[in-house]
Amino acid sequence: MKIIDKNIDSGKPFDWGRTSLDYAKFRDIYPPEFYEKIIFRNLCINGQNILDIGTGTGVLPRNMYHYGANWTATDISENQIRQAELLSKNMDIKYFAISAENINFSDNSFDVITACQCFWYFNHEVVMPRFYRMLKHKGSILVLYMAWLPFEDKIAGASENLILKYNPEWSGSGETIHPIAIPDCYKEKFSLVYHEEYPIKISFTRDSWHGRIKACRGIGASLTEPEIAMWEEEHKKLLAEIAPAEFEILHYGAVAELKKK
Repeated sequence: MKIIDKNIDSGKPFDWGRTSLDYAKFRDIYPPEFYEKIIFRNLCINGQNILDIGTGTGVLPRNMYHYGANWTATDISENQIRQAELLSKNMDIKYFAISAENINFSDNSFDVITACQCFWYFNHEVVMPRFYRMLKHKGSILVLYMAWLPFEDKIAGASENLILKYNPEWSGSGETIHPIAIPDCYKEKFSLVYHEEYPIKISFTRDSWHGRIKACRGIGASLTEPEIAMWEEEHKKLLAEIAPAEFEILHYGAVAELKKK
């Protein structure tokens, strides 16, 4: 499904469904520490009912399934949901292809609503009251994020510059460590009870880093096939020149927990 938002990439259309195969292969990269931050908050465990919004290929519910929560997961892209279902065989995870703004589960259905790498895509004036209604008493919204740090990591910075060469409208560049921004509309019905930001290193090969970059919004989700082919050729050449066969990329992780008042 093509998405157009004037606040993202200056309104340049993007479609996560175009990246689904690469997304499934190359974006399941969160290290144990990322999930430990969630468990530390006693969330997504032991029979809790969880709704994962913008699940993509189901990375969060698949990796946390063994902690014992009951997972429901949604995404706007049918292709993403199809890959999530294929990767979740033998797991009792309920998947639905639906936008966050159209989700309509029953009142008091969930202990936690999670949003990983997707919170800024929502129309918050629409979704906030829905989240409030669907959460149980003292339920939580858990917002999660991880991004590479281009100003602190040479390889990440070079790859990011090449994204911008092919897609100068891409607004995902220039990340620095900072708290997740929570829109003001949440203040009436939710309290920010916890946030944390922390550096984290992720291991890659040239091939897996190339795949990770290709699966980002600035390349695979928005460029034409000829543009992607030209970018791929140039990026592979770049990595051969600047990156060893195996390396780490400096990222930061961030978490924010909102508690229902």
